[in-house]
Amino acid sequence: MLVELRLENYAVIDNLKVEFASGLNLLTGETGAGKSILIDALTLLLGDKASAGVIRSGHERAVLTAVFELEGESKKNASKILDANGIDRNENESSLILRREIAVSGKGRVFVNNQPATVSVLRQLAPHLANIHAQNESILSFDGEARLGLLDEFAGIQIAKVQDSFARWKNVALRIKDLEQDEQDRLRSLDLWSFQKREIEEAKLHPGEDERLAAEKRVLANAEKIYSAALNAFDLLYEGSASTSSSLRAAQKHLEELVRYEPKFQEALAALETARISVEDVGATLRDYAGGIHASPEHLAEVEDRLAAIDRLKRKYGATLEEVMSFGEEVSRKLSEMENKDDILRRLHSEMAEAAREYLNQSRRISRRRHEAARKLEKLVEAEVNDLAMKSRFHIEVRGSDEGENWTASGFDEAIYMISTNPGEPLRRLEQIASGGELSRCMLALKTSVEAGSANSIRHNKNAGAQRTLVFDEIDTGIGGSAAEAVGKKLKSLARSYQVLCVTHLPQIATFADHHYLIEKKDSSGRTRTAVRLITGSDRTEEIARMLSGAKLTDTSRKHAEQMLKTNA
Repeated sequence: MLVELRLENYAVIDNLKVEFASGLNLLTGETGAGKSILIDALTLLLGDKASAGVIRSGHERAVLTAVFELEGESKKNASKILDANGIDRNENESSLILRREIAVSGKGRVFVNNQPATVSVLRQLAPHLANIHAQNESILSFDGEARLGLLDEFAGIQIAKVQDSFARWKNVALRIKDLEQDEQDRLRSLDLWSFQKREIEEAKLHPGEDERLAAEKRVLANAEKIYSAALNAFDLLYEGSASTSSSLRAAQKHLEELVRYEPKFQEALAALETARISVEDVGATLRDYAGGIHASPEHLAEVEDRLAAIDRLKRKYGATLEEVMSFGEEVSRKLSEMENKDDILRRLHSEMAEAAREYLNQSRRISRRRHEAARKLEKLVEAEVNDLAMKSRFHIEVRGSDEGENWTASGFDEAIYMISTNPGEPLRRLEQIASGGELSRCMLALKTSVEAGSANSIRHNKNAGAQRTLVFDEIDTGIGGSAAEAVGKKLKSLARSYQVLCVTHLPQIATFADHHYLIEKKDSSGRTRTAVRLITGSDRTEEIARMLSGAKLTDTSRKHAEQMLKTNA
């Protein structure tokens, strides 16, 4: 549910904050006041294409922000999208914040939960947040997936099992395709893999070998310097007459004499003894280390050759020695599969046949339910849409074949929604009808019918708190009177299960609002600004009266407005 929309330097808006609530939110205002500006801003926040033309003149950027509260399936699906894109959830996991900055330079920015994101992420989230039906466009395109999803929602069909079986079938099919590639390509791959396997195996690599050899090379290349440094340090610490060890021993003797007369130096004597032992230990270690150093140009050359061979393998097969060894194991696996190709193919074909049977059983079962549901839904929609000043015929065609090329994760069906908006005209695809107002009314009829007749309506109502947002712009184009009242009733009905935002010019529709927002255009300091405010009581009566009579209000229009509000409350 959309709970807040903020706009800054957008179109004729300098700074605006609107808080929405559940139920039916209606936006009204005089012609040209900018009623559709809020809808256009929301489409941008849900991934629509932006241009610098929407930035208020005199400013460098426009900032749009929306806050959604999510529950149920919408929350679950949004969380998956956030996780897939590396975006953290808010401390309040039900809250989702979208922000989009549009710059004059064309370099806009997107943030989700105050973390950098992309327009692509907004588009992924959009279907789970809002469905916008504006003039001649829909933020959630009425594509094949959306059409089928609407029918499944009406029929209460769950496609999770079909999706799982399709994924298993697809995975096995891809493995078979790899094994059954063109014979020439297969032989070429076999030759290459055999060479790669042999080259890596002959190297007889060991984990960590390159690091050990690099350390050994450093010692061999600097043997004389290392031997001299170790031996000199040993002499200074232990061997020479003036060594640190000799000095410490002499100091110990003097301190022992002192302790005979002054016991408080006993601890100092013990510390000196510890220091002498440590120095002698270091000296002995240096002596042993120096004794083991042998300058060997021949061994150095062997180490360098081995490191060069390992580096060549790294350049070809992986950045690290571990990656090279892993590559060799993968090549061996591929060769094994190729060498046992016939056996593996038989097993995979058997697995694919089983996965196909499972997929077809599930897909045919839901296909039968879709055909049955389509007949019921089309009757409901036709009745609903004809209440909205549209003399229409409506038909849902479910078609598809169980042949493999038609298989998808949703089954093998395709749902086509057909409508004739005038008597005598042929049926055409719903998404291809010309009028944006007609499309909005058709979608309203569809949504209302799905909600009213859904076999899963009990579950749907339990999730009423998890309302998705439906937005209708210019839904009242070309209607009035009783048809307008019918639209208002349908919007009110739909708002029991969805949050509905609707821009309207008609008082018959506006009187059904749970929350009524007035959009006004004002002049301030020589500039035009659009403002939005929630109206109640007498302010709302005045707005309905204005919508009834125009700019000049009369007592009659006010009384009529009061009566309409009481009737539709």
